[in-house]
Amino acid sequence: MLFDIDLSMTMTPAGKVATTTARTNYNQMYYSAAQQLAHHASSGCIIQIGDLLGSGMISAPEKSQRGSLLELTWGGKEPLTLDTGETRSFIEDGDTLTLHGATISDGFQTGFGSCTGTIKSAPKFPT
Repeated sequence: MLFDIDLSMTMTPAGKVATTTARTNYNQMYYSAAQQLAHHASSGCIIQIGDLLGSGMISAPEKSQRGSLLELTWGGKEPLTLDTGETRSFIEDGDTLTLHGATISDGFQTGFGSCTGTIKSAPKFPT
């Protein structure tokens, strides 16, 4: 069984407005969480109480539903145009990425909060 969870990602260049770069749904996953758990366990991966299991990338049929920036831009060959007019093939220093997730059941929405991170420049080390 795959859960009906709406997922989206936004990209915000430093000091500018956010652009929604992808919208998808967990029900587009290829394997269910139970199948992923069985795969891990059957291949010898030790699973213990409290372990987190990442779902991996969700790739749906529409271009806007692709599961990563690498897929959205076909490996950087087709840059993504942001609402600011800028293009991105890959994330850049100063970009902020935010993942959102929520589901609606029986008229009630349950959100999973946002996961946000900003890409910082690599530190300069003395030579």
